[in-house]
Amino acid sequence: MRGVPLAEFPPVPLTLEGSSMLHQFFQFDWKAWRSVAEEDRARIAGEAVAALKGLERRVTAEGAQMGLGVQEWPVRTALYSQLGHKGDLILVHFRESFEALNQVELDLAQTQIYDFFELKHSYVSVVELGLYESTRKTYEAAAAKGFEAHSPQWNEEIAASLKRGSDAMASRLFPSVPEAKYMCFYPMDRKRSDQANWYSVPFAERQRMMHLHGLIGRRYGDVVKQIISGSIGMDDWEWGVDLFAEDPVIFKKLIYEMRFDEVSAVYALFGQFFLGVRLPLERLGGWLEGKL
Repeated sequence: MRGVPLAEFPPVPLTLEGSSMLHQFFQFDWKAWRSVAEEDRARIAGEAVAALKGLERRVTAEGAQMGLGVQEWPVRTALYSQLGHKGDLILVHFRESFEALNQVELDLAQTQIYDFFELKHSYVSVVELGLYESTRKTYEAAAAKGFEAHSPQWNEEIAASLKRGSDAMASRLFPSVPEAKYMCFYPMDRKRSDQANWYSVPFAERQRMMHLHGLIGRRYGDVVKQIISGSIGMDDWEWGVDLFAEDPVIFKKLIYEMRFDEVSAVYALFGQFFLGVRLPLERLGGWLEGKL
């Protein structure tokens, strides 16, 4: 069975899923803020910083037993000052579930500073690792054992393989928000037009293209941290892409180079791009006074 043609396997690549993600993009009501008395502004800002610090790092009993210091906890909420007309602030949240993300929304809504926020955009997704490189090997291993595709034995074999992959990739599936100075976020789709339909391309050809596509990203691995999240059935696009770097020009260089790659040049559609500068929570008070 080891030589079973790939065409006989399911066309869908396997994926690993990790943290649930929420991006929030806010416009700040500066006019209303300036009308608030100075002492009240200071109080509201202090409350906001305290609330955000409570969301920023994940505290667990296991970590406490390990004696981790505050700065060693994984960063699961990060704040950015947004450039351009699309908004003023960006919040990026990583959580263990969508219920936890919903609680984040509710917690923020209880703060007084939220009265000055207008949510202009949001994005819901889940951290995803695509397995084009290993899907074929996993399917072939199941077929080699004589399991019929989608049979209970097949499904158990696939589930066991995904469990091993999840354990090995835990740090990538459940990441801390990178500490880089700049972040760039954009959503994307694969085309489904008559002229170019990614989902009708044979698996082996998609695997080849994704391999070459991935090589470009790896060349930038020392200067860009990339987190891909899947959003099919969760939001308006199919994937979200987060890029983190110390130099924002690197975003342009990476994305520009990828545009020449076949996967992007022929089969990709891109949504709006959002760019932010990391805003440490202790500097939020200064930001509210017009100081970055």
